[in-house]
Amino acid sequence: MTTFERDAKTLELPWPFTGREDELELVRRSVAGGRHGIVVTGPAGRGKTRLVTEAVRGSDHARAVGTPEARGLPFAAFAHLLPETVSLHRAVQLLSTVRLLLVDDAHLLDDASAALVHQLTVHGRTRLLVVATDGPRSPGAISRLWTGELLPRLALAPLPREETAQLLATGTGGLATLTVNRLYRLCRGDLRLLRELVDAVRERGLLHRVPDSAEWEWRGPVPITASLRERTAHLLDRTGPGERETLDRLAFGEPLPLDADTLDLGALEALEADGLVHVDEQGATRLAHPLHGPVLRAAAGRLRARRLARTPAGCAAALEAETATLARAIAETDVRAVPSPVGEWLLDEGTGVPARHAAVRARFSRLRGELREAAAWAREGLRAAADDPACRLELALASAQSGHPEHAAPADTDHCAESSAGSRGDWSAALVEPGALHPPVPPAESGPLHSPVPLIDSSTPRAAAATPGSSSPRLAAPPTRPRGAANSREVAGGSAATWWAAARGDLDAALGTVAEEPYDAVRLGVPDGAVGRLTGVFAAHAEALAQGDGPALDRAAQALEERGFLLFAAEAYAQAAGAHRDPSAARTSRTRAVALARRCQGARTPALSGLVLGELTARQRQIVTLAAAGLSNRQIAEKLTLSVRTVGNHLYGAYARLGASDRDALPCLVELPEAQPA
Repeated sequence: MTTFERDAKTLELPWPFTGREDELELVRRSVAGGRHGIVVTGPAGRGKTRLVTEAVRGSDHARAVGTPEARGLPFAAFAHLLPETVSLHRAVQLLSTVRLLLVDDAHLLDDASAALVHQLTVHGRTRLLVVATDGPRSPGAISRLWTGELLPRLALAPLPREETAQLLATGTGGLATLTVNRLYRLCRGDLRLLRELVDAVRERGLLHRVPDSAEWEWRGPVPITASLRERTAHLLDRTGPGERETLDRLAFGEPLPLDADTLDLGALEALEADGLVHVDEQGATRLAHPLHGPVLRAAAGRLRARRLARTPAGCAAALEAETATLARAIAETDVRAVPSPVGEWLLDEGTGVPARHAAVRARFSRLRGELREAAAWAREGLRAAADDPACRLELALASAQSGHPEHAAPADTDHCAESSAGSRGDWSAALVEPGALHPPVPPAESGPLHSPVPLIDSSTPRAAAATPGSSSPRLAAPPTRPRGAANSREVAGGSAATWWAAARGDLDAALGTVAEEPYDAVRLGVPDGAVGRLTGVFAAHAEALAQGDGPALDRAAQALEERGFLLFAAEAYAQAAGAHRDPSAARTSRTRAVALARRCQGARTPALSGLVLGELTARQRQIVTLAAAGLSNRQIAEKLTLSVRTVGNHLYGAYARLGASDRDALPCLVELPEAQPA
């Protein structure tokens, strides 16, 4: 027999455990003290085993693992803990002396082992940490652990996008925001698939340096690995009449209208019944999983791909309709997530995105509080048109509200410094210039996916559309616009000069530029001049803040959150925390503000300034304070008796929560103790 040895330095270690702090604490509490344990469930690849392994690290415990090959052998999972022949009664007696028993892949246990786990739970002498995967049929003795309420159950949710970005940062280095979004969209919480895709992209040299940045981006097709083909075999093996043809047409052209001549409705019904395609209320038909399209395109032959493939020019009408949908959502002041597959396809394939679409997409993301994403889309637009005023405005606003106005293009900050109402008007007007974003779509192309939306009231001349001193014309109200909704000027947050000054800490200068943007004044904490000038939930926010009414601010924040304005909601909750007279209510508002601020991709606005260190765990606060004082990771590790790797992981987590890019930004965020005289 020949044994091949490999240098240990070339072996890749698993990515560091990242995120899941609440779940980790819950699991640890469940197996401590007088608790009996917990069951952790979820789909394959969600990180269940990694979570429980981290939870029991350093503790005295025994481990058993189910395997499909041993399901016919009694007590196979416990063979290393029990004698060769043993009864169930004796097995319970022997394992009752174990303080903590971790049972992984419990859905694969043989019946005898499953009965043993159930009996150990009933007797309650052993703390049990049980992990089971959704999907395969678990033995009845295992499923009754939670259905019979013997143990609490933690159904593990997908890792949130923010924590996925943090994981990618610690595991791979600096990936661009839109690349992180693509990976997150493709994997849908499957961390095994995430690792596999990242490894394949790196090994095949598909990562390229972003111009003028230290980040890397991935454009082009998805690398199809053997494991990925195996995962999608159920898709590639469809043999029903017309099914594969329908799948391929969707793969090369989704979304397609339901009444398209190219779709076989009979095959479509069968595919929908099996969960392979999705048809929305407007009749747009898509593949059910974003990974299916790349796999089908890769499996198609060259001639078939040439026949079905669309070109950027061929999807112009669909892109305009997608842009109109985003603009309509902004006009209706409802920026909850909207599918935008066409723009994402153009971006992913590396063909470029028109500046007009990028500007609207950037604005939509910024209003949702996704500031890094907004800046990234604005930069994409500037790649296509370097002087596009709307993209320059969005980049300036996203950068300034992240506390980093220097990250905008140099000309943007020059305009901001001028604080010129005229220049601000030009920038804002670029977003709503007649025809600038949506050239008319021919009537023949209208339909469920092609419904152009007028962006301004065509009956009003442009000169009359802007009131004296106004920074932008009013948007026309779409036919379905809800009564009382604010016009887009109220929610644009659109004075770059205001937010550039706020980012520098000069609130007096910031407040001096908000006359034309009343909601900016509310966000900066000075609502008096805005009361009576806003409508809808924005008016409620202004009035509640003017009256110092904590409960009313909470209600306004909740309404903002429901409409997708996460950053505005976080600011309202933060203001409510300072307005409440009840300490308990203030803590609740502050907790909600912190939770929403974490999702706003490093937002740094005056309303959130008091939440900075409150976003961190006690250990992160301790490490961040030492790092801000100038200690190296090794010095911190020695001082706190931790490993250097643990210190690094805590700092990465703190960077993500604080919106800091590196250690140099920490002193600006942390109030350091004053030096004591010698």
